[in-house]
Amino acid sequence: MRVMDIDPLALPDDIAALKAIILGDRARQSDTAAYIAHLTLQIEKLKRALYGPKAERTARLLDQMEMELEELETTATEDELRAEREAAKAKATTVTGFTRKRPSRQPFPEHLPRERVVLPGPTQCACCGGSRLAKLGESVTETLESTPRQYKVIQHVREKFTCRDCEKISQEPAPFHTIPRAFAGPSLLAMIAYDKFGQHQPLNRQSERFALEGISLSVSTLADLIGATCVTLEPAYNFIETMVFTGGRVHGDDTTVPVMARGQTDTARVWVYVRDDQPFGGSGPPCAVFYYSRDRAGIHPQTHLAGYSGIFQADAYGGYNKLYEPNRSPGPIIEAACYAHARRKFFELADIARNAKRKAHGKTPAFVAPMALAAVQRIDALFEIERGINGQSPAERLAVRQQLSAPRVAELETWMRAERAKLSRHNDVAKAIDYMLNRWPAFTRFLIDGRICLSNNAAERALRTLALGRKAWLFAGSDRGGQRAAMMYSLITTAKMNNVDPQAWLADILARTASHPAAKIDELMPWNWTSQPRVLAA
Repeated sequence: MRVMDIDPLALPDDIAALKAIILGDRARQSDTAAYIAHLTLQIEKLKRALYGPKAERTARLLDQMEMELEELETTATEDELRAEREAAKAKATTVTGFTRKRPSRQPFPEHLPRERVVLPGPTQCACCGGSRLAKLGESVTETLESTPRQYKVIQHVREKFTCRDCEKISQEPAPFHTIPRAFAGPSLLAMIAYDKFGQHQPLNRQSERFALEGISLSVSTLADLIGATCVTLEPAYNFIETMVFTGGRVHGDDTTVPVMARGQTDTARVWVYVRDDQPFGGSGPPCAVFYYSRDRAGIHPQTHLAGYSGIFQADAYGGYNKLYEPNRSPGPIIEAACYAHARRKFFELADIARNAKRKAHGKTPAFVAPMALAAVQRIDALFEIERGINGQSPAERLAVRQQLSAPRVAELETWMRAERAKLSRHNDVAKAIDYMLNRWPAFTRFLIDGRICLSNNAAERALRTLALGRKAWLFAGSDRGGQRAAMMYSLITTAKMNNVDPQAWLADILARTASHPAAKIDELMPWNWTSQPRVLAA
């Protein structure tokens, strides 16, 4: 019941009771606002999953909605606690309490250690005062707690012995150090590297955090540790690079990254190539390799893919064109176009939601092209078919595509050619249509090969690591820094693709690098790694 619904004559005269009623009503309103925001966010996520990837601004909208939900949930909890406090003060007057409806809490993971704090039981009966008590059972209430980062110094003691006969001194050899002459252990090295490249915490921030925890590690010292760690991890990176380009199908994409230059900041590029056979039920391990370059010249992807032949899924970047030449050595690369890129061009011209928002803010709405909207609907129908065959074998996918997708693709081509004839070459919709028609063999290749995906989203997902990182750091310090980052992104992204905790995996392979045979390095890769039970939450 809201305050406005209460009979004024029934209100108590006690000021504390009145405050409790008002705060209880405020708590209900805050909880309702948080619940509405939660439902709105879920609706947008379901729409995104149902209708396929949207323009990048939709992802930003979801991020903003999640932040708003976080603030509303925090506000609701504050108001609830204040209402409870005022209700407790007004015990003499009957005040209806308020309790938020919360989702049922899931049990804590079994792998977490348990610390039992046993509260002493009663020695006398609370009813009759008798002392003949027998234990009936126990009630356990679990609370998740966090222990601050703890550090320890491991002392490797090597005892010396001398021979009484020949006076020769015997001693065990010095223990293995992940980094020669370094003081840091593998777990500390993995934490520093993952915080820098996985959590995007620059070394100066890490140095400040260590200082607050009583550990003196300068930025220069941390930089030395990062450089040595990257050298140690090079064999793992090289093996992942080889695995990516032994796949029959590879996704490729690139993005910008700012890099510090003399007196300014330049725009460099980071390229990613992803092998992910899961959509067609393949047995190959999912993995990704990143490269850094100072510009976006076509020579870079041509160098990256110099030894590769197979299916290449990417956008229409002109630097890829030489890869598709039929007489290329060591073999041809087959182009597979991305329907998500093509759809985005139409979607930007048919964004009804954006126009509604502009109109609500008093701005002139942009023109919504009916033909663009029709193209989006036709492409969405193809994505809907693909969702039903994801994970099936290439043969099964191909059979469904021939039956369901092929007629829709033929209809799409006929419709686009008919509509294109009505438009001038300067029309925006005509440009979006030309993007597809000029590459039509690449857009229809998925109808004859069940391994090909409809989109290049696997590569775009891998690049999210950099998109998140750009919000935390301003630029890469140098070209060498960009190359180091690309190597570490490859290791961290590959671990995440295999649902493995990157930091735990890095710590383990750093500890085992020296003693593990180089010929069996595949045993240390994330898809074979079983040393730690922890995995990322789904």
